[in-house]
Amino acid sequence: MTNTVDAEARKKLSEVVKLARGSMSLTAFGKLLGVSAASVLYWEKGQVLPDTKNLAQIATRAGFTMEELMAHLEGKPVQEPLDTNELLKKIQCMPLSDLAVIVRAGMERLAAAAVASGKYG
Repeated sequence: MTNTVDAEARKKLSEVVKLARGSMSLTAFGKLLGVSAASVLYWEKGQVLPDTKNLAQIATRAGFTMEELMAHLEGKPVQEPLDTNELLKKIQCMPLSDLAVIVRAGMERLAAAAVASGKYG
């Protein structure tokens, strides 16, 4: 993202960063992304923009693809994420090979969160 992002896009990005962080502390979320708590705070205030790598991780944690996030920041409509019940129905019917990919991604996310929280690693 360039530094010439308009105020509305910065506000939206700030909301996405907060959504991605959820209930994690600034420090824990920063550790998860490999940045300081101050960086996360600056992103949430819209004072500094995350680099592309961190933006991709923020998008994923907030339930967006990078394309969806960029569309959202540009004010274009974005498909709402599936609700949990709909997602569970789809998971129950999908091929096991696809389910394995989802499980692996979930395990990686849980492991990263455990390391970020300081419990492991």
